Amino acid sequence: MSLNKVILGSEEWCTFPELGIPTIKARVDSGAKTSALHAINIAPFIKNDTNWVKFDINPIQNNLKTVIHCEARLVDKRIVKSSSGFREQRYVIQTNLEIGESKWPIEMTLTNRDSMGFRMLLGREAMSGRVLVDPEQKYLLGQPSSDSLKELYKNSEKANSGLRIGLLASNPELYSNKRIMEAGEMRGHEMHFLNIKECYMKLDAKTPEIHYRGGIILNKFDAIIPRIRPSITFYGCALTRQFEALKVYCLNSSTAITQSRDKLFSLQLLLNHGVEIPTTGFANSPLDTNDLIKMVGGPPLIVKLLEGTQGKGVVLAETKKAAESVINAFKSLNANILVQEFIKEANGKDIRCFVIDGKVVAAIQREAMPGEFRANIHLGGTASIIKVTPEEKRIAIKAAKAMDLKVAGVDIIRSSKGPLLLEVNSSPGLEGIEGATNKDIAGEMIKAIEKNFKLI
Repeated sequence: MSLNKVILGSEEWCTFPELGIPTIKARVDSGAKTSALHAINIAPFIKNDTNWVKFDINPIQNNLKTVIHCEARLVDKRIVKSSSGFREQRYVIQTNLEIGESKWPIEMTLTNRDSMGFRMLLGREAMSGRVLVDPEQKYLLGQPSSDSLKELYKNSEKANSGLRIGLLASNPELYSNKRIMEAGEMRGHEMHFLNIKECYMKLDAKTPEIHYRGGIILNKFDAIIPRIRPSITFYGCALTRQFEALKVYCLNSSTAITQSRDKLFSLQLLLNHGVEIPTTGFANSPLDTNDLIKMVGGPPLIVKLLEGTQGKGVVLAETKKAAESVINAFKSLNANILVQEFIKEANGKDIRCFVIDGKVVAAIQREAMPGEFRANIHLGGTASIIKVTPEEKRIAIKAAKAMDLKVAGVDIIRSSKGPLLLEVNSSPGLEGIEGATNKDIAGEMIKAIEKNFKLI
């Protein structure tokens, strides 16, 4: 049986004809179970009622100019533990591997291997029954010259027409993030997903830097789109500030995001700009609870954690006793809270206006589930198209401007006193509003960047 097996060294060049990859250097590693291929801008899609995945690859190490756009049928999604012990969910594809004179189908996971020495890892599952490895040898099946590599990839050089845009976020699988990546690519830009937790900074007066995944320097970006989770606001805004120091255009500034995340500060800013809000109270001492309740009109009332988001940390207290209990319980935990009047006539509905570059590009009405007062889509609320009034548009635009946000989700509630502003979100979700309105909100965000660079 061994006479029929291919003998490989520890490093070999191989080909993936179905992916359009003419040659790529692989680390042959019998210690690794799974094969892995370098991939960026990974995005699943449906083709002929089947799950597929598209991705880009820089097949030559340390060469970001050369890119291959690939598509493959999606086989699976798996949790894979890397050599560094890091667990991540990866897409799995199956495609034909050509190595020397041999060809057979293999499964590979897709992952960003920028920090690794090889764009391709050939694991033992792909080699089983077909390969013998001589770890003391390399390139037993040949090695292309630099000239032949240039010839093979001459048609893969990137055009310089578009912008280089980074999406600074945490989860590439999130609908909003996938849509932004897709919209940027559709408009001819070079899109890069930058995981916030995998970025780190060099603070230096002369040469400030941002590094990524093992030492790659993130330079030559034209623009950054920050999409920062509330739980990592501090670090995400620090990174955004660092990009600003590098003179990179940020669609929302670090200052704007920081102040939007502080609910008390943001409400004070809005009031200073003449934006009406529900009557709101803030106190530190439990001794002031009774007067705090009176101040906002008595029960029922809303109690909000300052750090809450997506409806989390928001409680409806229907009686004075319940209000006292909730407020004092939060205070005993040293939590900062707001107490706000309950707008009963809203009937569990609010309006989300999506503001981009000083214009309301779309608006939806969100309605809470039966028995629920929070209308957030994440909590089961439903979205529908609504025609907003000129006054509501004015409030939304004024609120985004007051917060200095280029992109904002502005939440408004209709009361007997007229429209009142509830909250301004610096990283508003796209799924609910795109689904309800059928508008390309992600495309509008990319257009706002293009406008800054006078591309439109």
